[in-house]
Amino acid sequence: VQLQASGGGLVQAGGSLRLSCSASRRTFNLYTMAWFRQTPGKEREFVAAISRSDGSSDYADSVKGRFTILRDSAKSTVYLKIDSLKPEDTAVYYCAASAGAWSARGRTSNYDAWGQGTQVTVSS
Repeated sequence: VQLQASGGGLVQAGGSLRLSCSASRRTFNLYTMAWFRQTPGKEREFVAAISRSDGSSDYADSVKGRFTILRDSAKSTVYLKIDSLKPEDTAVYYCAASAGAWSARGRTSNYDAWGQGTQVTVSS
């Protein structure tokens, strides 16, 4: 599967963004989809995931209540809606696809494909 992320930008604290990740149409429904983020000098960290089966979702504690992950099978696209942005949300955001187990959704090693990353910068 090939992934293309978009939607990042510069926003003020408290603002909102919607990130999008388009996937190859024929295989989208075979994958758990997720978002990770990374800042310079730090490891890529899990943000959110949505299952390929029943649409179950999971979030990192730091983003619960502010981030929402959604998938649109008709468009082969996964979204990350980000509300109440904080300066500490500044990072490059990556979408990812996994054919592996849902139980491993938080591990970068579980993912088979990655998008190119989109920069989110939050000003205080």
